[in-house]
Amino acid sequence: MALDPRLSELAEDLFGPLGIISVRKMFGGGGIYCDGVMFALIADNVIYLKADAQSQPGFDAEGLGPFVYQGKEKPVAMSYWRMPERLLDEPDEALDWGREALRAARSAQKGPVKTKPRGQG
Repeated sequence: MALDPRLSELAEDLFGPLGIISVRKMFGGGGIYCDGVMFALIADNVIYLKADAQSQPGFDAEGLGPFVYQGKEKPVAMSYWRMPERLLDEPDEALDWGREALRAARSAQKGPVKTKPRGQG
C-alpha cells in the first residue's frame, strides 16, 4: 500500500510544534522524523510512535500493540506502537504523545555508554 499524502500532511501538522518534521517514504509507508530523528512511522495508513519501557504502559492502557512485520522466519515486533486513533482529533494530546515518542527515539539513539580501554603506562 502506498503512503497516503494526506496522512503525511496530518502527521506534519500534529507534530510540527516539536521541530522540523519530515516524512520519508520507506517500504510502502513512511518514517516520521523530527530534526533528523525518526520517532514515528506510517504503515498501512496507521501512525505508530516510538515506545520504550517508560512509555509502553500508556499504549498498553489504550489496548494498543506494536508494529509487526513478517520477517524471514517469523513475525518481528518493532518498538513503534500504534498511536491511539482518537488523537487524530485531539492535537494537544497527540503532541504530548509525539513528544514522548521523540524522547524515546532520542534516548534509543544514545545507546549504551562506551568506554575506552585504558592504555598501559
